[in-house]
Amino acid sequence: MSDVTRFRYDGKRVLVVGGATGMGASAAQTVGDLGAEVIVLDHAAVEFPVAQAIQVDLRDRAAIDDALAQFDGAVDAVFSAAGVADGTPGLMKINFISHRHIVESLIENQRLGRGGAVCFISSVAGLAWESNLEQVKEFLDTPDHESAAAWIDEHPGTDTYTFSKQAMNAYVAIQSYPFLKEGVRINAICPGPTDTPLARANADMWLGFAQDYRDDTNTPHLVPQQMGDVMVFLNSEAASGISGVNLLVDTGHVMSSLTGSFAPGELMMK
Repeated sequence: MSDVTRFRYDGKRVLVVGGATGMGASAAQTVGDLGAEVIVLDHAAVEFPVAQAIQVDLRDRAAIDDALAQFDGAVDAVFSAAGVADGTPGLMKINFISHRHIVESLIENQRLGRGGAVCFISSVAGLAWESNLEQVKEFLDTPDHESAAAWIDEHPGTDTYTFSKQAMNAYVAIQSYPFLKEGVRINAICPGPTDTPLARANADMWLGFAQDYRDDTNTPHLVPQQMGDVMVFLNSEAASGISGVNLLVDTGHVMSSLTGSFAPGELMMK
């Protein structure tokens, strides 16, 4: 007999970083509807009911540590959803460095432990991480927030959206083993073009990507709920066998392009 309660979050507490808008907001609302106590960390105001909303600047490590100190006890899952586009000052801190700091701080302080799960929002823009693995691993070898930020400052061209997502995808793959020894699973979703406020602000580059595929298959742009739903599944007990995965959520565009069943105009988002 199936146990559908494994998809639910009754009695669980979750932290959503970047949960005020877009995909993060969708995940926060869905997981709340499934029974979770939801804490949101975001620079923007949260305009829907949550247990606690904490304002934070992800470019500032001290502000992050202060935000984590504003709630007591442990969390059962982390949804890392905050992200910005190229040209934003402190992009790597917002898109990756601070997410890593939050997750590792929670694990180190035994606030995220056995049975816990982490899900990042990455991107198809980071799918070439394997071909850039040497540089990505050099960056990931930095031990903390400060040294990671310093590495970015010392390597021109790395404070970019693409590098942040390459780093995230590699981090998920690398950390699956050491995190699982602590009982914590880690995954990421790699969305295709999704109609979010951030995407609309970069519509020509982001929402125009793969339009030929959508025209051919008569499919619309993806929406935040589709991404939030997958994140909520990956962090649930129903996905307890899944870790170290960067999961494409793109209605098949990348795989169809790689196999040649669809002839793409351009495979990777820039």
